[in-house]
Amino acid sequence: MTGSPTNGPGRTPSTQAPASANSSGQASFAALREQLHEAATSFADGPGALEGILLGMVDDVDRAVREPLEIFPVCHHSPASALAMARRLREKQPKVVYLELCEDMAPLLDELRNCRLPVAVQAFASDVDGFPAEWAPLSVVAPITEASAEYQAIAYALDTPGVELVLVDRSSDHVFQWDSRYGERTPQEQSPPADGVPEPEAALHGEAVGVEIGDLRPRFAELEEHLLRHGKVRHWSEWWHQYVEVPLGDSDHDAYRQVMFLVGSLFRRLAPGDGDRVRVDEDRERYMWTRIREHLAAGGAAPEDCLYVCGAFHAASRVEEFGVAGSGPFTISPRSATTWQHGLIPSSHAAIEAQFGLAPGSVSIAATQWAKNLKRTRVQPYRLAGQDGGKKPRATKKAAPAVAAPPPEAAEDQLSGFLRRPPVLDTLDEAELLGWSVDIVRAARRSGYLASTADAIAVFETSILLAGMRGRAKPTPYDFQDAAITCIEKDAVPGRRDVRRLVEIMMGGDRIGRVGYDALPPLARDVHDRLAPLELKLQQRGVQRALLDMNSRPELGACSDVLWMLRRLMPHGAARPIMGERKLGERSIQESWDLALGTHQRALIELGYEGVSIEQVLEQRLRRDAYGPRATTAGVLAAVEDATLYLGGRRLADELGARALEVLAAERTVDGAPEVLRRVRGLLAYYRTAEPVLPPWVESFVKAGYAHYCTLLPTAFTDEDATVGQVAAMLGFLFSMESLALSLGCDRAQLELAVAQSRPTDPERTALLWAAQVQLGALSLAELRERCGELLANPMVVPAYPRYLSGFVHALVPVPGLADVVVEAVSNAFGRLPDPVLLPWLPSLITTLRAGAADLAPLLIREAGRVFPARLAALDAWVPPWREAPEEGAPGGDRMRAAGGGGRGAALLFAHPGTLDAVAELLGCDGAWAAADEGPADPAGAVLTARHPDTAIAWESLLTGS
Repeated sequence: MTGSPTNGPGRTPSTQAPASANSSGQASFAALREQLHEAATSFADGPGALEGILLGMVDDVDRAVREPLEIFPVCHHSPASALAMARRLREKQPKVVYLELCEDMAPLLDELRNCRLPVAVQAFASDVDGFPAEWAPLSVVAPITEASAEYQAIAYALDTPGVELVLVDRSSDHVFQWDSRYGERTPQEQSPPADGVPEPEAALHGEAVGVEIGDLRPRFAELEEHLLRHGKVRHWSEWWHQYVEVPLGDSDHDAYRQVMFLVGSLFRRLAPGDGDRVRVDEDRERYMWTRIREHLAAGGAAPEDCLYVCGAFHAASRVEEFGVAGSGPFTISPRSATTWQHGLIPSSHAAIEAQFGLAPGSVSIAATQWAKNLKRTRVQPYRLAGQDGGKKPRATKKAAPAVAAPPPEAAEDQLSGFLRRPPVLDTLDEAELLGWSVDIVRAARRSGYLASTADAIAVFETSILLAGMRGRAKPTPYDFQDAAITCIEKDAVPGRRDVRRLVEIMMGGDRIGRVGYDALPPLARDVHDRLAPLELKLQQRGVQRALLDMNSRPELGACSDVLWMLRRLMPHGAARPIMGERKLGERSIQESWDLALGTHQRALIELGYEGVSIEQVLEQRLRRDAYGPRATTAGVLAAVEDATLYLGGRRLADELGARALEVLAAERTVDGAPEVLRRVRGLLAYYRTAEPVLPPWVESFVKAGYAHYCTLLPTAFTDEDATVGQVAAMLGFLFSMESLALSLGCDRAQLELAVAQSRPTDPERTALLWAAQVQLGALSLAELRERCGELLANPMVVPAYPRYLSGFVHALVPVPGLADVVVEAVSNAFGRLPDPVLLPWLPSLITTLRAGAADLAPLLIREAGRVFPARLAALDAWVPPWREAPEEGAPGGDRMRAAGGGGRGAALLFAHPGTLDAVAELLGCDGAWAAADEGPADPAGAVLTARHPDTAIAWESLLTGS
């Protein structure tokens, strides 16, 4: 090793193993030692460091082979490892299988029989205790495929009576305790796909940390580059397939073990001195051997009857704790107080490749190679009883008699012959290659490529040519893939998939696993049960359309409630409404949904880690949003609205409403004022129609908000960080809630003082202040129009006039009655400004209104449509209402006077008096109408007060106290 880790609690420094375990070990590998000694002398001009590395590798192999507890080295998702594992399990029939997998995942393994592989065993923690809060949520996954050695070991142990499966690797909690997010390959370290476009299935694992058995990849970059260059391959997966998988597919057990020990020792000794990575590796080895010795001591099993399945990198270990006779002390630290949830989530070949940095398509090719190995060798693999696609479980199954394993001393050197043996030159399987060529052309034509029989011949010949150039007697799937891309893809990709992806699909495709109903958490099963009336296959991948007619089938209303909650909790696309909506006080009687719960099965399963029902999870999330450190008033009000919409009742809504009051009192900015205004208006409208009285928290919120925004108003008018829309929202809250606030005891003088103390400097806020003064009565409409005219008459202010208009448009939020004034201001600008001034000014007006007041434009358009004539021919004779001369006797500047009837009111009352006659008859008033040109017939007052004096007498006694 080029570097040694620092010692920590319960950790001892690693030591170099002796040159050989014993005399028999020297005799077994004497020929190999002599061969490597000669190679080191030849290549390095004498013994030295190279000889030490090469002979040290032999020592590692010798030590691992001589261990009384048989070590079975594997590589993750390796068909050769899976085939060798199936063979060895049927030969040895071990009573105990120790597996390198997180020990806390053991209870989930039996649920694999209810799933369709590939799936991943997951440990999940949303609330962390003992780790930094920014790490949450914590997630660890261990993907399992059928073509993997660990699945063979799991299936054998679970379905064979009398066999015990023991997981010995560190727990999920220790993954984060030791690694601190540096030891494992995280999603940030994943290799990007070759074409730069990630597949959707590659995100099935989310942001989880991956745990695998046998990470056999050189950590020495120069070594990997050397192997790829001299092996004439593009990436590591292709090198491993060509030079390890294929040769080991037909090797015997001893040769397989020794080769894997040698590869693991080579990568271990040539790894750079990364202290954190080495520390984690050695601590894992100490952890596993400590657990193994503890189990052997507690159970009394003999090491000869056990099998230890671990990665080849860890099999060539040199820590003192190695072996059943290891002497190094190691103290396992306690787990943190974090509560972990465990479950199974769907996985896919693309997700495994993305998480562990494998080449795209390599896992699919491995699955194809696994099927070919089984057919060629006729080895019977292990498969969990009841597995999706497997055989039916037998009624009874007897354990096969154990075959005594050869004693450790009987192990012979298989490496010398294996390393000296030249590559086996297999004859070219023309039928297989021809089938590949025809299939890829057929797939390419379906995807829009102009492929023909000539392209199939070209792919066939090019595959053979590439294999010959790379020193191979038979084209590999990677050679065929390169040939297909060269001969078919040409310049462009006409369809959604390129040729590389088509080859991957043809070789086995991106198999996507599925977690069965029985293996789902209670929440997920509850969701499926509650959505059963929809009669859809919800576990099926893809989008399904659900039609809900609650009018004819009232029982579908419960399904609608579940779907709306799923839309709130799950990612976009899992439950998407096509028709229908749910708002405060509104519920649709017909709805249409696009459901993809099978595609988003992982998200549904992870919801099950948070609670036993979606109502509980939704309540927890709403509380978390409301009581979080970054909670805002608008966010808490949104939680109140969601609680009312989805959960019903008043308990949670009232609690969150009280929390909104606390957050509002602590805020010192107006960033969320527009959202607060929108939410409060909606909640007030709902409670006024759905409840007999307003909730107490709403009244308290209006009172506190009125005082709060009055206090912040003068500062907001001059604050550069506050936008004009936020200030307009503050005024909108104050003016729209004014009547309710005054009835609850607030003082209007506080608002008047706040407006009087405001001193804005920019045009937009100045216009907003003028609008507020008009609403308060401090400024008349005539004075406002006069100020707008002065702005247009001043050449120095004309360039800034669009900003004044923007302020007036924002003022429609607190003062919607100014819409006619804003239309008048815009019309006057177009009518008075000359073209040399107006044309350069027009783009500024458009961009200003679009950027700052796009949502208020419909209000202006409606007002303009009401004021302007509907036909073009009437435009020439049309006189704007603001230019009409005021009627005699009417207050100056006011246009709102009746057209007829003099000063007596609207002319329609005299033209059609039937309505008032009916009301007068109902009240018992008889009399005749006066003529329109006559004055009042009886100026003494109303007749009813004299006819019915009881009301007046009651008021008199109330006011005088008599």
